Amino acid sequence: MATCGEVLVKLLEGYGVEQVFGIPGVHTVELYRGLARSSINHVTPRHEQGAGFMADGYARISGKPGVCFIITGPGMTNITTAMGQAYADSIPMLVISSVQSRSQLGGGRGKLHELPNQSALVGGVAAFSHTLMSAAELPGVLARAFALFQAGRPRPVHIEIPLDVLVEEADDLLASVPVHIDRAGASPSAISRMIELLAGAKRPLILAGGGAIDAAAELTELAELLDAPVALTINAKGMLASSHPLLIGSTQSLVATRALVAEADVVLAIGTELAETDYDITFAGGFEIPGVLLRVDIDPDQTVRNYPPQVALVADSRNAAQALLSALSHKSLAERRNDWGQVRAARLRDELAASWDVPTLAQTRFLETVLHELPNAVFVGDSTQPVYTGNLTFNPERPRRWFNSSTGYGTLGYALPAAIGAWLGGRVEGGTRPPVVCLIGDGGLQFTLPELASAVEACTPVIVLLWNNQGYEEIKKYMVNRAIEPVGVDIYTPDFIGVAKALGCAAEAVNGVEALRNALRLATDRQGPTLIEIDQTSWMKAVSK
Repeated sequence: MATCGEVLVKLLEGYGVEQVFGIPGVHTVELYRGLARSSINHVTPRHEQGAGFMADGYARISGKPGVCFIITGPGMTNITTAMGQAYADSIPMLVISSVQSRSQLGGGRGKLHELPNQSALVGGVAAFSHTLMSAAELPGVLARAFALFQAGRPRPVHIEIPLDVLVEEADDLLASVPVHIDRAGASPSAISRMIELLAGAKRPLILAGGGAIDAAAELTELAELLDAPVALTINAKGMLASSHPLLIGSTQSLVATRALVAEADVVLAIGTELAETDYDITFAGGFEIPGVLLRVDIDPDQTVRNYPPQVALVADSRNAAQALLSALSHKSLAERRNDWGQVRAARLRDELAASWDVPTLAQTRFLETVLHELPNAVFVGDSTQPVYTGNLTFNPERPRRWFNSSTGYGTLGYALPAAIGAWLGGRVEGGTRPPVVCLIGDGGLQFTLPELASAVEACTPVIVLLWNNQGYEEIKKYMVNRAIEPVGVDIYTPDFIGVAKALGCAAEAVNGVEALRNALRLATDRQGPTLIEIDQTSWMKAVSK
């Protein structure tokens, strides 16, 4: 007899799931009965929030949904923060949890891990939350989840399985066939209207977001055909190579870039929410699109949020870009302004380069040093100073090489577990996975510090670059600027090197470019994680000599 829990694992294998993150508990052991005999790898984090962040990082680098097995009650309340980050950034995540037996749901009897309504609690950070009331529902609800991941706006999905349903006999479900759905194509009528406007534009501009990350080649070709400068959101970094003459980076919150956007007569926004954490990181308002706005998004609701368009197209970004390219290649284009495109983009890049202050230049030097030693690295960031700087100044060569938690939900502690997930999800290139670098501050690391033990146990050679400024410096500055006496920001800083070594990691402190390079070289030869601590004050002094 195969139980519902065992069949679930078999069906997940059918959908191509290769990795699960979870902490076994008395309410999830029936899931593990099937997992032990499957081809799916399992990693045990030290906290369910870590499981969610690992699944998030895995999904961002692999393009596949991150899957978690979570116990009812505290397990689910622990993972909701990670689900909130994934929800905000449209990351596919499948969270499968247990829940009380059907006859006890909402009973208020003080059962172990009992919540009044677990599904309702989680529903706000999920595309949907479904309670499986019989094993027979399992293939259908999995099909719903993977249909969303494959063809919709990918966000977390929660499936909770009552304890008595987990052990139901479900042999007849083993023959269930996975459902695979193609993403939405482009409406010919909307494409036709967009083509007329783009073809007639003298100063076109493209704003591309993380929703278009799989359309990098098509977007690059489209930009070149139109001679259109391209601004990328943080999750879209790498869609154009760093040296591309039309790239204007991720600087939409800065005055100089906003001036360029204001000059554009037609703006194509594709796969982007046009939201605050990419277009107004100083919270000052003022980002405007006076030109004709065209929007492409997989989510109909999103096409009219924040900035209403003149023409909207609900479609997969890659399909839409291919359709636009095909139509434009047969269309006579208006004569472009000779001071637009590459010329205007170059002028903006020069203006921005001249505006960076000393801390920004020092932190950019830090990131460039890492990239010099690890040219194929994936950078997974927390909310910390070098990440804020890199969001403005750093441009990787390929997509899925730079992502962090300073966008959208903006949680702390994300980078370490997400980096573990990213390494596990990395595609093997030339016999090895790309190196994964975790960029995190001393405050953020203390949120998820025990996950260093998870990295050791899973043999994931992530490189943790700890930027130590002995507290919550950004919040302290914010308080001072608002005439608030700082309280709670000068926190105790532990001996991170000692802690890391006690958890089984290699660890050392560095204070200059050459020392960092040497430490990175040693880290790449290890089978497990390495923590490299950089004191902010020492680094600033070393690179400014």
